[in-house]
Amino acid sequence: MSSLLCRHRSVASTDLQYLHKKVWVRMAQLQQGGPDEKEKTTALKDLLSRIDLDELMKKDEPPLEFPDTLEGFEYIFNEKGQLRHAKTGEPFVFNYREDLHRWNQKRYEALGEIITKYVYGLLEKECHLKKVTLPVDATESEPKSFIFMSEDALTNPDKLLVLIHGSGVVRAGQWARRLIINEDLDSGTQIPYIKRAVEEGYGVIVLNPNENYIEVEKTKAQVQLSSDSSDEPAEKRERKDKIQKETKKRRDFYEKYRNPQKEKETMQIYIRMIQREAEVKNKVTAVALTDSVHNVWHQEAGKTIREWMRENCCNWVSSSEPLDMAVESMLPDCPRVSAGTERHELTSWKSFPSIFRFFSEALEAKNSSVKPTPTRRSNRIKYEEL
Repeated sequence: MSSLLCRHRSVASTDLQYLHKKVWVRMAQLQQGGPDEKEKTTALKDLLSRIDLDELMKKDEPPLEFPDTLEGFEYIFNEKGQLRHAKTGEPFVFNYREDLHRWNQKRYEALGEIITKYVYGLLEKECHLKKVTLPVDATESEPKSFIFMSEDALTNPDKLLVLIHGSGVVRAGQWARRLIINEDLDSGTQIPYIKRAVEEGYGVIVLNPNENYIEVEKTKAQVQLSSDSSDEPAEKRERKDKIQKETKKRRDFYEKYRNPQKEKETMQIYIRMIQREAEVKNKVTAVALTDSVHNVWHQEAGKTIREWMRENCCNWVSSSEPLDMAVESMLPDCPRVSAGTERHELTSWKSFPSIFRFFSEALEAKNSSVKPTPTRRSNRIKYEEL
């Protein structure tokens, strides 16, 4: 078995997966036997613990160095807002290097960073929004973030649309990176919402909540401090560390290959934030959510917040039901209706016309002092009956 491992030190990643699987199958067979087999299992574990599987996996991997521009990737957005190869006209291909998932994933992430900057440019040039640094009173050395605003965002006397993306890798102006890369800019970005809002006389603010901290690499001292900060007895901690070290290389082989992790340990420094519950409830007329995963219990929302959400919010969720049809929920937060799609990432795009209709009705109801209804559908569930 040891000679088999040595011969495979220069094989491709798929061969390594096969090898690793074969080794563990063999170990499972040995563990089912008697004392002799158990001794062989122990010897095999010792052998594997001395092999750097992470480095072995990277042996034939190309360098993780990628272009920093769309042109460098040889991709462009065509007149339909679709990402296409500049020479072949073909859509984006994830498996650019066959059987090198880790490398392909890193390439995809590098392209995603370029897409983020590209969308920022569209917000300024095509949507005519301005980039504003936050906090507005930040010192020169303080961590900062930014948002995008229309010229009349703070002065529009009638209405203001505030766009907030979801969690994950997306940034200001994006709904889903996957849609931008694989579908088009209309479905994957907030640009259609911005243009529609401007046409209807809204001021616009595009928030950037995933950019609420900066990430810096930990120093060696900080890494050591975090590992020694446990309140456990030293003997117990040392025993646990030993066990973790013995299994780390075997466990990380698949984890790092299938879901590439960060190469360095980092720490997050958060940017100053402010909460203004009362002011928000008084000034916000309507809130449209798209397949939101919020939970009023986990987020400790009080009774007044839950009541306000029932009155002023509506959640367009992924569902097989037609657009705007009521969808039941056990949570007493806000009404839920179908977004007309079962794909989570498409809910913002598919519910686009219904959301603006919802806003218009809410504004009309407010101006006429009539209690607004969540949607125009007559078969909506009344949440007071749940």
